[in-house]
Amino acid sequence: MNPLFYLADTLIFIGIFALLSLSLNLEFGLAGLGNFGKVAFFMAGAYAYTLLAHASLPFYLCLLGGIVVAGILGIAVTLPALRLREDYLAIVTLAFGEILRTIVKAQENLAGGVRGITVPRIFHLGSFRADTIANIELTLSCLILCFLVVQALAHSPYGRVLRAIREDEVAVKALGKNPVFFKATVLFIGSSIAGLAGGVFAQYINFIDPSMFLPSVTFLVWMMLILGGAGNCWGAMLGALVVELMNRGTRIMKDFITLPVDPNNLQYIFFGLIVILILLFRPQGILPEGPIQTAARKEAKQWISSSSTE
Repeated sequence: MNPLFYLADTLIFIGIFALLSLSLNLEFGLAGLGNFGKVAFFMAGAYAYTLLAHASLPFYLCLLGGIVVAGILGIAVTLPALRLREDYLAIVTLAFGEILRTIVKAQENLAGGVRGITVPRIFHLGSFRADTIANIELTLSCLILCFLVVQALAHSPYGRVLRAIREDEVAVKALGKNPVFFKATVLFIGSSIAGLAGGVFAQYINFIDPSMFLPSVTFLVWMMLILGGAGNCWGAMLGALVVELMNRGTRIMKDFITLPVDPNNLQYIFFGLIVILILLFRPQGILPEGPIQTAARKEAKQWISSSSTE
C-alpha cells in the first residue's frame, strides 16, 4: 500500500475512534456511567446507515438514521438499569452488545448474516486519492462538530449537573433534580455519537460484518479514554490518537522486525502494560481534567453544598 494512503487510512480511523472516545467521555467522564456496550451502538449506527443506503436514501439521511437508531437503542436498553446500582448498567450494556451481534448474525436476508453486507459508496470523484481526501474531510468534520457539542455540554449548566451526579447522586436527588432524566439524556447523546461513528465507518469501509463489532472494540475505546484522561475532551481524542497509532504500528512491525510472537498478540501485551502503568502512576490519564474542568467540578460540588444548606 502507498504510504500516503496508509497514513490517510490511519487518520480516518483515528477520527472514527475519537468519536467513540468522545461519546464515552460524555457518559463516563462527565456523568460517571460505565457503558461497556459501546460497540453495540457503534454497530447499530453502521447497520442502520447501510440498510438505509441500500434503500437509496440520501447520504445525510442515512447518517441521521444511524444516529437516531443508536440513540433510541441507548435509551431503550439502559433506562431499566439506571434506577439500579451502577454495575447493572455495565452488565446490561455488555450483554446487549453480544445479543445485538447474535441477532445480526442470524439475519441472513436483512443484514447479510455472518457473510456481511456491502455498503454503497457515496464518493465517486474519479480517483482513489480524491475519494480518500473526501473521506478525511467527512470524518474530521463530524469529529469537530461532535467535539464542539460535547465541549459546550460539558461547560453548560447541564454539564454541571452531570458532574454533580458523578460526585454525589444522592445529594443531587435530594436537591430536586432527577438523575435518571439526566443519565438517560446523556446516554442518548453518547449513543447517537457512537451511531454517527458507525455510519462514517460503514461508508468508508464499504463492507461490514458482525466480526467487526466484537467486545474488544469497547475495551479499546475504554483504553483510549483511560489513557487520555476521563473528563477531558482533549484527553479523549489524545487517547484515540495514541492507541490507534500503536494499534497500526504493531501491525507493520512484522515488515521490518522479526518477532517471536504475532504482532497482533503483541499489541494486546502493550495495551495491557500501558493500562496497568497508567492506573498505577497516573490514574487521571495523560491529560486529566484541566483548570476549566477542575473549576467546573468544584463548581458542581459547591452547588451541591450550597443548595443543601439552603
